[in-house]
Amino acid sequence: MPQTLAAPAHSELIIKKSRFIGCVQPMTDRASAQQVVDGLRREHPGAAHVCWALLAGGQSAAVDDGEPSGTAGRPMLDVLRHQELEGVLATVVRYFGGVKLGAGGLVRAYTDCVAQALLTAPKVLLQRMTCLRCSVPYSLEGLLRREIAGVQAELLDVAHGSLVTLRWRMPEDASAAFVQRLNDIGQGRVGWLDPE
Repeated sequence: MPQTLAAPAHSELIIKKSRFIGCVQPMTDRASAQQVVDGLRREHPGAAHVCWALLAGGQSAAVDDGEPSGTAGRPMLDVLRHQELEGVLATVVRYFGGVKLGAGGLVRAYTDCVAQALLTAPKVLLQRMTCLRCSVPYSLEGLLRREIAGVQAELLDVAHGSLVTLRWRMPEDASAAFVQRLNDIGQGRVGWLDPE
């Protein structure tokens, strides 16, 4: 099951006098990732490279930033994929130490730097969520509120008119059984609506 990170985590490696400063952090889109990378460039003006990889659905990216093609960004992205992560940005700032590492050495250095940061990174499971919305008579409002709270769903809004309309968010994989439960206890008095 895919995971993301709860908080950023860092690592630092010295390999043949080159310094590699790694960070992994939760990130949802490429624009935000680019802002982080731009900030790292300002923070480390003497760095030779700021390589990065973003695993975020259709916005994923792998950037070598001047390192030989395929020796930094892609290997970093592969580490994120191998750990089944989603919505994660990995960055590595490299200060060149004067000794060339070769293609294999660069791949190892960048993957090790990201892997070391991931060892201490707090991970959380990603759950696909869905919104549900229904209308019920006033006599069922309290029961529905208790049922929604009982499955630890997030009640988003309640509207009172001729009927009570409730809208909530919950894990998608539990929603079908929950809808069936509400239909059973509501005995035909639960009207399902488009969640908008």
